[in-house]
Amino acid sequence: MRYLVENYSEITGFTATHLFLALMPLLPALAIAIPAGALVRQVSWLRRVTVTAASLAYTVPSLALLVIIPPLVGISAIDPLNVVIALTIYSTALLVIVVPAALDSVPATVLDAADAVGYGPLRRTLTVDMPLAVPVFVASLRVVLVTNIAMVSVGALIGVGGLGKLFTQGYQRDYPDEIIAGIIVTLALALVADRVVYALGRWATPWVRADTRTAKAEGAAT
Repeated sequence: MRYLVENYSEITGFTATHLFLALMPLLPALAIAIPAGALVRQVSWLRRVTVTAASLAYTVPSLALLVIIPPLVGISAIDPLNVVIALTIYSTALLVIVVPAALDSVPATVLDAADAVGYGPLRRTLTVDMPLAVPVFVASLRVVLVTNIAMVSVGALIGVGGLGKLFTQGYQRDYPDEIIAGIIVTLALALVADRVVYALGRWATPWVRADTRTAKAEGAAT
């Protein structure tokens, strides 16, 4: 804790960089995975192919991916964009599997009712399927974000900033306090990010909160 207090400003800078590198990949990943996941859900063979391809992409070692990306894209290995692209690939691979599963969680009776009142496929997907799939989707999004926060640390091995620098510097200087400080701040950052996404998910699904209150009231009454 003394190391954290004495190096507060430096660690704050590392934390801001770390959070930026963890959050940025989610934007293109969501933009790709949500429409792609909704489309492949309708075609069983395409869904299987997508799941297989996404699983294979996620098994590529992160350090190897950070080495492969720069010559393919034409950027420096120590460019933060390198880490952003790598985490975008991993995030997309996870989310493109999650989106169809989240949409599958919508009750069939609700879908039948939407079809019965004349909702077309696109309108039903946007106004019925996706909103009701939010609880399942947010649960998986929390996992993706926390995973990104953990994986950003690997970027320190190629010279990209973030809390991973505390690990590499601590190891190089044989200074365990710095490594422990990095672990503490990374865990705290992941916990806070997880709680924020959870709170946003609750805010976006007021009907879930209402159901929970109703269930609690009924339980108290019995």
